[in-house]
Amino acid sequence: VQLQASGGGLVQAGGSLRLTCVASEGTFRSVGMGWFRQSPGKEREFVAAINRDGDITRYTGSVKGRFTISRDNAKNTVYLQMNNLKPEDTAVYYCGAGRFPGLNIQVDHYNYWGQGTQVTVSS
Repeated sequence: VQLQASGGGLVQAGGSLRLTCVASEGTFRSVGMGWFRQSPGKEREFVAAINRDGDITRYTGSVKGRFTISRDNAKNTVYLQMNNLKPEDTAVYYCGAGRFPGLNIQVDHYNYWGQGTQVTVSS
């Protein structure tokens, strides 16, 4: 059971990136997925979550209106489209597969994590 995250990079403030997370097994279609981020010296924090069916989402306040989470269950893939990026968005971003089919918004709701992808936003 693996999650492979990609799409991070260096971008200027105001730019965009799209993160991709591919699951190795189709069983992930039955659970909610999410994105978290972690900066040096800080705890991993919730960014966005999507339910099993892809029709319900939730975001942390600082990214609402800028980030969009989506999923393609046929491809075992979850995306995070990040627009109007800000320096404070700089972090390692992790995708996770939750325990529940609904929204999983806490770290301890997740059993599996991807390896992380670095996002750096310059001012």
